[in-house]
Amino acid sequence: MADDGGELPPPAKKKSPAEEAAEKRRKKLTPGSLMKGLIRSGSGDATPAEGDQVIIHCTTRTMDGTVVNSTRREHGGKGIPLRFVLGKSKMILGFAEGFPTMLKGEIAMFKMQPKVHYAEDDCPVAAPDGFPKDDELQFEIEMLDFFKAKVVAEDLGVVKKIIDEGKGWETPREPYEITARITARTADGKEIIPSKEEAYFFTIGKSEVPKGLEMGIGTMARKEKATIFVSSTYLTKSSLMPQLEGLEVHFDVELIQFIQVRDMLGDGRLIKRRVVDGKGEFPMDCPLHDSLLRVHYKGMLLDESKSVFYDTRVDNDGEPLEFCSGEGLVPEGFEMCVRLMLPGEKSIVTCPPDFAYDKFPRPANVPEGATVQWEIELLGFEMPKDWTGLTFNEIMYEADKIKNTGNRLFKEGKFDLAKAKYDKVLREYNHVHPHDDEEGKIFANSRSSLHLNVAACYQKMGEYRKSIETCNKVLEANPVHVKALYRRGTSYMLLGEFNDARNDFEKMITIDKSSEPDATAALLKLKQKEQESEKKARKQFRGLFDKKPGEISEVGAESEGGKDSNDAKGSGEATSSERDADTKGSPSGESEYAFEEERPGLVGRVWPSARRIFSSLGLNRCTIL
Repeated sequence: MADDGGELPPPAKKKSPAEEAAEKRRKKLTPGSLMKGLIRSGSGDATPAEGDQVIIHCTTRTMDGTVVNSTRREHGGKGIPLRFVLGKSKMILGFAEGFPTMLKGEIAMFKMQPKVHYAEDDCPVAAPDGFPKDDELQFEIEMLDFFKAKVVAEDLGVVKKIIDEGKGWETPREPYEITARITARTADGKEIIPSKEEAYFFTIGKSEVPKGLEMGIGTMARKEKATIFVSSTYLTKSSLMPQLEGLEVHFDVELIQFIQVRDMLGDGRLIKRRVVDGKGEFPMDCPLHDSLLRVHYKGMLLDESKSVFYDTRVDNDGEPLEFCSGEGLVPEGFEMCVRLMLPGEKSIVTCPPDFAYDKFPRPANVPEGATVQWEIELLGFEMPKDWTGLTFNEIMYEADKIKNTGNRLFKEGKFDLAKAKYDKVLREYNHVHPHDDEEGKIFANSRSSLHLNVAACYQKMGEYRKSIETCNKVLEANPVHVKALYRRGTSYMLLGEFNDARNDFEKMITIDKSSEPDATAALLKLKQKEQESEKKARKQFRGLFDKKPGEISEVGAESEGGKDSNDAKGSGEATSSERDADTKGSPSGESEYAFEEERPGLVGRVWPSARRIFSSLGLNRCTIL
């Protein structure tokens, strides 16, 4: 068939489940089942759409004019309008089809057959008690207002209407400190909290305002003005207002300011409190990734003395501290908080001892177990160099710098931080493509070396199975890689999988005769481990089969205390010793740390001093601290 040159129609947009359900209900409409008569015209030309909240008065009458029920006081109602969110709220079919036809301020009469109101098959809402659901009825609707709604609570118990947009997109959360102007009225207009010039101050999460109001404010940006509709379910007891039973309250809120307070650990011990806002958007403009940072800070003891133990403006000749994050050179709590600061921001950090100096070299004037407070100002930071556009040699140079930092962290026993450095380079390597065989060989060797360093970190962290999996990546590319066999065999041995360990150590000798001394030492250690394992098993089951028929022997009973306690202690010490020494006999003269370390060269000579190094997200150090 010849091509007529016409364009194909765009593919039909797939309908959402809600749209499919609405279309299915709409098929129940038949001519005359839903009729509309205009009583009063509305204003404008906009009509409600899906996602809008509509606020209406409704009076229901029989065909002879008898009022069945109403929201209006003059017809026996409470004077409280009804709220619906189109596409979200459950409602009768006549409302779902009728509301989108109305203008703001319009009054209309909808005549509905029973199948269009509460007698509909599978009607999502139940008829009120005594309601004539099998009769044809008239529904007088006044469209008081409609607007795009922010659904805060899934059950529609908290809904927000934005009056004036705020600034930025950061919104408060527990335990932020809030400054806001608040007024409140019931759904029928009765004033609860009058308007006043003074603002309210409260902390999210401390039940100082009703839960629903807190939830709504948690969706607001700075300087935003909004009306928050809160049903009685969310009007919890608070100091802001008396608790109201069975009423809905509308809060008019202007969010003047909020102070970011972050519970970094979730247990109230490490708290970061922003006192001066920085520049940019949180958290996109924070130094989340390893960066060169410049900060001023003052450290104070949180004891009776309140003494300052360090101040960069005094003790550092007024110069700020410069460091690279991700290098384990500052206390863990310090770096966790700095990574969540904006340039120009000032924050006060309260830090417990285990995230301050108890696991970090303590200054002479900081006692053990001290809780400290840091006043930190982030002056600025520089992002790490982008590898895009670099030559292969430049990429390998940058990779070696990061790897050497990982090697230093490994030697310091910071295995998780070292692993993060190696992993970072391996991720970047996914976008590196060597151009010739020589570059390919250099690249493959570097990647294998990094994988083996990651495996060594897993080993030191006690995650032997992950160490084996990482070694397998090297052996899949090069099945005769001696160092990978050694490291995998060591992990097998530490897991107690002695046959697999023996196979790897013996394979080393067949591949490379120069590795025989290391492999032989490993096999000797393996034999010792097997003997210790057998001895432990015999001790555990000693006496199990020595009893006469009818007697019961408990497994390992003799080893509980008594003469065997010393043996157990000695065994534990041996195991610890072996863990520290498990890589001393590694191939090619590997150190006891058993990781791939480059010989000091140009990179080592140009690598910045500790003054310019800061730690990674989590565990950190800083020599000046």
